[in-house]
Amino acid sequence: MARGNGSGRESNLVLADVDRVAQRLTGMCPDTTMTDSTEKSINRQDSGLERSDEGAGERNRGAGRRGAGRWCRGKGSGSGVRDWGAERVQSVPQLTCWGRQGSVHINSVQTGSPPLSVLRSGTSRIPRRAREQLGLILSPMATYKVQVSTGQEPIAGTFDSIFITLVGSRGESPKHALDAFWVDFQPGAVGEYEVPSAQSLGQIVLVRLHKEPYSFFPENIWFCNFVRVTSPEGQTYHFPCYQWIYGYCTVELLLMTTVGISQYSWPSSPWNRWKEYIPGTPWCADVDSAMTAEINLQYSVPKASAFFGRGVAAPCVFFRILASCTAPPLTTSPCSLPKTRGHNLKGWHVSAASPEYVTEHWKEDEFFGYQYLNGVNPVVIRKCTELPDNFPVTHEMVAGFLGESASLHEELKRGSLYVADYKLLEDVPAIRVNGRQQYIAAPLCLLHQKPSGALVPLAIQLSQHPGPNSPIFLPSDSDWLWTLAKTWVRSSEFHLHEVTSHLLRAHLLAEVFAVATLRQLPMCHPLYKLLVPHIRFSIHIDVLARTFLVSPGGVFDRVKGSTGRQGLADLLRKSFENLTYTTLCLPDDIQERGVASLKNYYYRDDGLKIWAAIESFVSGIVAIYYRTNLAVQGDHELQAWVGEIFAKGFLGRQASGVPSALSSVAELTKYLTMMIFTCSAYHAAVNAGQFELAVFMPNSPSSMRKPPPQNKAPVTLEEFLDTIPEMNTTSIILSVLWVLRNEDRDMRSLGTYPEEHFTEEGPKQLMAAFQDRLAEISREIEERNQSLTLSYTYLYPPNIENSTAI
Repeated sequence: MARGNGSGRESNLVLADVDRVAQRLTGMCPDTTMTDSTEKSINRQDSGLERSDEGAGERNRGAGRRGAGRWCRGKGSGSGVRDWGAERVQSVPQLTCWGRQGSVHINSVQTGSPPLSVLRSGTSRIPRRAREQLGLILSPMATYKVQVSTGQEPIAGTFDSIFITLVGSRGESPKHALDAFWVDFQPGAVGEYEVPSAQSLGQIVLVRLHKEPYSFFPENIWFCNFVRVTSPEGQTYHFPCYQWIYGYCTVELLLMTTVGISQYSWPSSPWNRWKEYIPGTPWCADVDSAMTAEINLQYSVPKASAFFGRGVAAPCVFFRILASCTAPPLTTSPCSLPKTRGHNLKGWHVSAASPEYVTEHWKEDEFFGYQYLNGVNPVVIRKCTELPDNFPVTHEMVAGFLGESASLHEELKRGSLYVADYKLLEDVPAIRVNGRQQYIAAPLCLLHQKPSGALVPLAIQLSQHPGPNSPIFLPSDSDWLWTLAKTWVRSSEFHLHEVTSHLLRAHLLAEVFAVATLRQLPMCHPLYKLLVPHIRFSIHIDVLARTFLVSPGGVFDRVKGSTGRQGLADLLRKSFENLTYTTLCLPDDIQERGVASLKNYYYRDDGLKIWAAIESFVSGIVAIYYRTNLAVQGDHELQAWVGEIFAKGFLGRQASGVPSALSSVAELTKYLTMMIFTCSAYHAAVNAGQFELAVFMPNSPSSMRKPPPQNKAPVTLEEFLDTIPEMNTTSIILSVLWVLRNEDRDMRSLGTYPEEHFTEEGPKQLMAAFQDRLAEISREIEERNQSLTLSYTYLYPPNIENSTAI
């Protein structure tokens, strides 16, 4: 670095603190004026460069000096640079000192006295007397080591030119090309580079990545995992990205480890806008189709290929399956359903009830009741402490099914009676399918849990209005009449599950959480880092649903049940009006429905364990970044995020109990736990078993072709068959449910965080503890399931995806 020349010591130094130098030049010299502010800019290429050692009398002297790589140039009209030697410089309209990667300009500084010398060695020096008067600080060039990681996907790399700017607490570096003289930014690569700076930048707080054209190559996308910067002092700064960068643009990655210290605003992406889709329901992302969605919202290549591949194959598979059923499997063998294994359906997740089991047991009362506990809609049943006024069940009706010496009144007091009420379906309009009117019922179902733990139906009323035309059906009725009554309840269960429990609570709310997070929380915010794994692909799957399922003319309008799109919208609005914060928080919901002591309720048991594990993890994260309640109240980004969820997701409904602002650490912890549980475990519980429980259609009919029976006249098998859906309707429904089943490819199980958004040691330890607890829960579930006839695995942690992604 130091190079001796016999007369003194010259160093390869660069001009530092140009602003202060210029100000002191102005202050020292009576005849010195500054007509412009000091300017720092980057000029990597310029044809007007002149080597400082090419001055008068000193041309081409010494290869070592040329190798120093410093350039000086005079600009402007007037006398300009009179002599590049050691003579006095009378005026310098603009002096530019060039380094290897950029330049520093001092604009229009008119110098008189003291003299300014520009040495021939490629460095800038002011004579000693002037230096003493100026107090000029000359510092050596600082070199920062930078690592840039590219994603693993085959299309993650780019041929575009990538530049970087480091911004620190003391200034910023010039824009520098990341070029290792090899093919950079290939899939899976971690490039290492050196970025020079004229001075130490202090703490690095922001990194700018500039994506620019390269030669004649067309623009292509690039997935950046992270940027890691190591300062000359050995301090390392980690900037997570994990985003697709597309177009020619500049992306800023901000470092913020303490809430509220950000000095940089984070602009909301133009893609993350709201729109109202169905009036009176949660708003959604303003994205018209999956093809036009911003690339960071879209499925990964493996997940998209698996999803759409199943979509193409599904109709063929299920038409073949249904065609192979030569006789209705309602009275004898389960037709040819086991042959589904020959249609590449064997790779399902292990589930509570296989399609074969459903086919064999669908008529049994115990299996009917079991599905209220551990089926795909385990959130409807609630304790019955007194019979509803519109459900006049008497002791005489059910005495024979309660056991000896038991009465209806005693069972109500004991807490062994439960009710499922489908009032939300009342007055929901139905459509015509295959030219035939469809029907919907709003039944009431009374259930009794026996001492053995079996839950069985006691009484069914198929409307909300008792009377001569709305009888109460009992297990003592004729076989097919009682079966038809239960099938009507299962059809109502299908509608309520798909629209309320699944679409509204799992998908629409997950999308609300995702859009608000992307709009209001910067990437460096700790809550963004916590939540981004749990909103992955949530917008994309909902866009697909709006495109193919619930759009005008979509599956819902044609065959997806009796409701059609208009009926779906009506049911969605009614369900949304009844949605509360208590409903969304599992421990509160269990208490509110009175099912804390319900036996064999594995959804509750496993769900509460997972809720507690998430809560413990979240509380640890919150404790790191929010030490006091005031810290929560003072985080304006957090409060804007919560307020937007309340306004757009819950339409400002105070009656919902959903908070519009958070004022304490405890409130924040509960709110975040609710969000993560909803997007992961809750969605898994209401999604994972859809296909298996519906593949034998009478167990979960999507529509009914005759109105509910208005008397207790016996029903024949033929009448039953004429009521349930037709074969083509069932085929399309099963095709949709098969496509929407959980996907193994690119599935990230709950607690799996391959992207290192948190780089601090504290959050990493909490993640490890969370994963350990989930593994412990998995072992407990495995051990319990060994003793069960029907294992419950919908909330088995390895089967739970981090986000609502399917």
